[in-house]
Amino acid sequence: QVQLVESGGGLVQPGGSLRLSCAASGSIFSIYTMAWYRQAPGKQRELVARISSGGSTIYADSVKGRFTISRDNAKNTVSLQMNNLKPEDTAVYYCNNQIGYWGQGTQVTVSS
Repeated sequence: QVQLVESGGGLVQPGGSLRLSCAASGSIFSIYTMAWYRQAPGKQRELVARISSGGSTIYADSVKGRFTISRDNAKNTVSLQMNNLKPEDTAVYYCNNQIGYWGQGTQVTVSS
């Protein structure tokens, strides 16, 4: 059974930074593409960033230049460094792997 557990969310002021982490267990982590999605109240879940098994990355236009996704295959973790956060980044952030597993989500709130 695959498990994805997110951590690192919280409340931050506009312009601040947060680092989200996702710990994976129960699968061969290194072979899968991993991704971060987010869902704001009243909106559909959207892709934030994705990283392939080889380290190739893609980002939503809204976060390019501010967010960085990375992975550590030795530790079975994928991270999302979020800088220069904006109120519109407020959402529940979810970790996802390419075979369809999701974490429980972690709340990120950007507010003064």
